[in-house]
Amino acid sequence: MSRIVVTGGAGFLGSHLCETLLARGDEVICLDNLSTGAIANIEHLFAHPGFTFVECNVSDYIWVPGPVDGVLHFASPASPKDYLDMPIQTLKVGSLGTHNTLGLALAKGARYFLASTSEVYGDPQVHPQTEAYWGHVNPVGPRGVYDEAKRFAEAMTMAYHRAHGLDVRIVRIFNTYGERMRPNDGRVVSNFINQALSGDPITIYGDGSQSRSFTYVADEVRGLIALFDSTYVGPVNIGNTNEFTMKELAEVVLDVTGSDSKIVYEDLPVDDPTQRKPDISLAKRELGWEAQVQLREGIERTAAYFEALRED
Repeated sequence: MSRIVVTGGAGFLGSHLCETLLARGDEVICLDNLSTGAIANIEHLFAHPGFTFVECNVSDYIWVPGPVDGVLHFASPASPKDYLDMPIQTLKVGSLGTHNTLGLALAKGARYFLASTSEVYGDPQVHPQTEAYWGHVNPVGPRGVYDEAKRFAEAMTMAYHRAHGLDVRIVRIFNTYGERMRPNDGRVVSNFINQALSGDPITIYGDGSQSRSFTYVADEVRGLIALFDSTYVGPVNIGNTNEFTMKELAEVVLDVTGSDSKIVYEDLPVDDPTQRKPDISLAKRELGWEAQVQLREGIERTAAYFEALRED
């Protein structure tokens, strides 16, 4: 059994990670300021004797008493709506929060795991994206607050690795969806499903030809755990290689929900990437990982979750 700190552990992805770590016998200390996370995501874990929740902001000084074997830094607004609403907080958690959590890991002699993102590739000029690609990011654009925060976090993590010998792992997470997403988080999957369930028009930004690769949350967490347990520093792409246009995604959602919602088109946001698809050769070779859940199955599970929320 290991004693693991998970920052952002009350969030969509962090809560699934806490749950998985507890299920395999680890003790989990969840740190979250609940700016985008929710107690509802973790309330079923409170009865577990190995689970502790601490409400705090990791951009401030943090300390965890007792031994710590791993620090997994997942705290950050992660959807465009959230980081555009909280630009300063996003930059601070990527810089100060990363520095503070790295300091905790160093003091405890713990393994450090950074949740980075495919957003470090920006609007990519290389397709699919390999970990060797340096990216195409507008540092002064509205999305730069998230993109550059994560790029800085990667640089800081590697600096601690090189300067202090800290044992680190870096993952680059591609678009992930599933249960415990917030219905109003502004992500395309939650937007489309909720619009379809409500009978509202499904809003596509641009002409619908821009593409993403969507990873179901259970697949994503399995890849995260595999990297954390491995000896490979990274960065490593963890994402589904099946690429879909926004129009194709909308059609899957309409079919799954049986909705008669119409599709409407609006202007594409500034710096919105035209395409995104991971090259996961590294994950296959080093971790033996690849996604298993196909888009339709994942959308069916996610739509059922959102439908249940509407009935509560």
